[in-house]
Amino acid sequence: MHLESPFFLFLFAILPLLFVYLRWQRSNAPAIRIGEIQHVREIPRSLSIRLLPSLKILRFVVISLLIIALARPQLSQSQERRFAEGIDIILALDISESMRAEDVKDANRLETAKSVIRDFLRHRESDRIGLVVFSGESYTLCPLTLDYTVLIELLDGVEVALGGQLKDGTAIGDAIATTTHRLRVSETKNRIVILLTDGENNSGSIDPGTAASLAQSLEIKVYTIGMGKEGGALIPYEDTTFGKRYREVKTYLDEGTLKRIANVTGGRYFRATDVQSLKHVYTEIDQLEKTEFKVIDYTKEKEMAVYFLIPAALLFGLEVLLHNTVLRKIP
Repeated sequence: MHLESPFFLFLFAILPLLFVYLRWQRSNAPAIRIGEIQHVREIPRSLSIRLLPSLKILRFVVISLLIIALARPQLSQSQERRFAEGIDIILALDISESMRAEDVKDANRLETAKSVIRDFLRHRESDRIGLVVFSGESYTLCPLTLDYTVLIELLDGVEVALGGQLKDGTAIGDAIATTTHRLRVSETKNRIVILLTDGENNSGSIDPGTAASLAQSLEIKVYTIGMGKEGGALIPYEDTTFGKRYREVKTYLDEGTLKRIANVTGGRYFRATDVQSLKHVYTEIDQLEKTEFKVIDYTKEKEMAVYFLIPAALLFGLEVLLHNTVLRKIP
């Protein structure tokens, strides 16, 4: 609580002067002489007489309350409103056969990517996020949504080529075209695509450069991530006789194309060769594309003078009532 007009508190300096004046006035009142009376019995002081000074106390309290009311005490109630300006993000995830390669610790490339993306989703808020998967063709697994729980459930169920529902290959151009199609109707200021792949564009009907130009024309930023170690990678397969076996497959990551896509659209290219570097990539993107929050602070002032005026009025009325009834002085 604060005072809007604190200079009125200087009026409290009048109270001591008023007290001194009343004392002086009382001491200089004319004395009553009783002539020819030799013996005067002490007149007993009644309750009314003993309560007479209380009228002056009430008067001082009333004046004090009025002075405080004039100073306009106010109660400040500060509040804050946050308005989130979310980002629309489409995650494009390569689920081609080569993503089964086990050249990362304790898991294959796809499971590692899913784990890191899961952590990325837990750090976002107020952003609409969708998921597009691609191999030889692309497919929207989840449109833009704020329901991250559903999105994570769908992500957990992702398999290589969706369990054979999509043809094998790597259609990077088609993936960008699909994400662009999903984002083109968005009215959000910031729209981005995070595309992760471990191969080169060898399938699909749309050239990656054409798709990147389309994204650039719609002001959609594409971040590209090249995953996997250079050279060959071991891919597991099931042998009917010996069980799980591995075959070495040469995978080629077309970094030049991924860099061009990022440059054309205003994004960035990242290389991830292990779990930690992939986590670092998504952490860096998370820092680059932060949700903007507008914070509006406002203060509401509540006048408290009435809480002093009301008791002042009641006490003044009580003083007048007592002064004219039980504590009335006879001239």
